[in-house]
Amino acid sequence: MMNLTKTALILALYSALPAMASQQSISNNAFNNKADGVTSTITVVGDTIDDTIASDTADEEISATTLVDDSTNNEGDITSGEVTGATGSDQTAIESIRQDSHGNSVYNLSNYARRVNSETWTPGMKTNTAMSVRLQTLLDWNHASPGPIDGGFGMNTKKALINFQKIKGLPATGKMDMATWQALNAGIPKDQPVLVSYTITKDDVANAFTKLPEGAEAKSKLKALGYESIYEMLAERFHMDVAYLKKLNKSKAFKAGDIITVINTGASLDKPITRVHADINEKILYAYNGDKLVATYPTTIGSANTATPNGKYKVVNRVKMPWYKATVGKDSGSPKTYMLPPGPNNPVGVVWLGLSKPSYGIHGSPVPEGISRQASLGCIRLTNWDVLEVFDNIKVGAVVEIS
Repeated sequence: MMNLTKTALILALYSALPAMASQQSISNNAFNNKADGVTSTITVVGDTIDDTIASDTADEEISATTLVDDSTNNEGDITSGEVTGATGSDQTAIESIRQDSHGNSVYNLSNYARRVNSETWTPGMKTNTAMSVRLQTLLDWNHASPGPIDGGFGMNTKKALINFQKIKGLPATGKMDMATWQALNAGIPKDQPVLVSYTITKDDVANAFTKLPEGAEAKSKLKALGYESIYEMLAERFHMDVAYLKKLNKSKAFKAGDIITVINTGASLDKPITRVHADINEKILYAYNGDKLVATYPTTIGSANTATPNGKYKVVNRVKMPWYKATVGKDSGSPKTYMLPPGPNNPVGVVWLGLSKPSYGIHGSPVPEGISRQASLGCIRLTNWDVLEVFDNIKVGAVVEIS
């Protein structure tokens, strides 16, 4: 995951972007947005995009995204690897991710947060970041994952909107309309907040946050590949982009007792997943209960050099907090192997679902912001919170189709 110096630079750049963007004239219901770390043309409903940033007291627009290099995988010097099947004894990271926002309050929220919580879509409205973060959260609640929530409307969010429409049997246009808006809110309490207040605990700050070294050999000497910062840990817990979490709480020191603003994560999926389909072109994992589509997740699937094999397989094992046997210099004639300890920054994240195709599986990621953009070594990679949802609902023997 990103080091703090790089993240600080990114935040500085983002502070300058919206002021320039607000001066642009936008037509044809489309706009260019870098919200998911890439520039893409996104279709929206409404005549213009109101995306200005003012002070917090003036209902500021907040959108920040951790930019990632989409040209390579994030395995560093590792050229291949495999999960050993061993389960790590320390499952603190899984317990942290599984903590939800229920019981948190709406006390002490900013004007921006209150605006997000009260935002509603109407035909022809101007789209803004308050509406975008509400949309991303509604999609997350409805199990059409947009990946890390960042207050933007980028590639993964548009795909999630299309996938939600597929789940509900609506025309998959990727455009908001009244039928889609009503379906997004169906079954959701009218007063359920998107943003809530969370008080940082002593246990939160007591974690052994450590800057991780580069290279498999150095990492193999550690006891765990844990979180590098409290920002990283809380962003995963609340399904957020690190930069957006910081932007929402720019005056906070993130110490015990601090009250911060976070996403109100919804209830996890509670339906058996009997089959999944990893779509290589769309970079989406479709989850089915029988023939019914019940959830979708953005995913990273292979690369040009390490293609994911097409075919029909089965889940053969389920491993929490896996150890990873990493090979360095596979093609050099003198390869070396290192055992990398478990942790959220392990190359396969916090859980592993092994496939009947040896060495391939569905797993988590140490770089959630890179999902669907960075390459993998051939496996199917999701954010740690999304893969945990799949893990909790899928059993050994479930069908995995890759095409």
